[in-house]
Amino acid sequence: MADPDLRSRRGAGRGAGAPASKRRKSPLASLVELILTIGIAVGIAFLVEAFIVKPYRIPSGSMEPTLVIGQRILVNRLATHPSVGDIVVFHPPIGAVAASPVCANPDQGPGHGQACDRATAQRSSQVFVKRVVAGPGDRVQIINGQVFLNGKREKAPYAEPCGGGPACNLPRPIVIPPGHYFMMGDNRGDSDDSRYWGPVPQSWIIGRAFFTYWPPDRIGTL
Repeated sequence: MADPDLRSRRGAGRGAGAPASKRRKSPLASLVELILTIGIAVGIAFLVEAFIVKPYRIPSGSMEPTLVIGQRILVNRLATHPSVGDIVVFHPPIGAVAASPVCANPDQGPGHGQACDRATAQRSSQVFVKRVVAGPGDRVQIINGQVFLNGKREKAPYAEPCGGGPACNLPRPIVIPPGHYFMMGDNRGDSDDSRYWGPVPQSWIIGRAFFTYWPPDRIGTL
């Protein structure tokens, strides 16, 4: 009498060797699948750009030599609580985009010996890119073009010398309000920044720049 387990295995072997019929997809089904795949890919791309990573083009020379006009960067939209030294993209106050930069305190800003410590209340729809030089509670002063943070001179090998002019000498210290960040361009002598129009609220920060992908000779992290 044959082993029943052996008979079962032999039967399975004969069944496994039988040719399987293949069903071909109709052209309509293939088209629907392609459209769905493209739609999902586009949807994911929009979600990534809206909530995670967004590209930006540098419009001015205020961040030279680090970022030049036309250079393209990627911004991490989840990184909205930056550290000193980070390059960030943000909405400036309305005072930053006026015909002449406006500080909420008319007795501060270049020409008054003290940087602006309070921005105008309304946010602009425009987008700026600058470097964070001070955070909440920090004390800032600018002497002969050098930033002093909490009494210590900033180490900024990336910055262009300030040169001269009222924005290069703001020796009277200011204290950055809670939840605000003081922004400056790396091109210290040619940048309209927080010196003129004040610190930026954290809620106006879009994200931190972390990578540059154009032009090819500048590809790398930031």
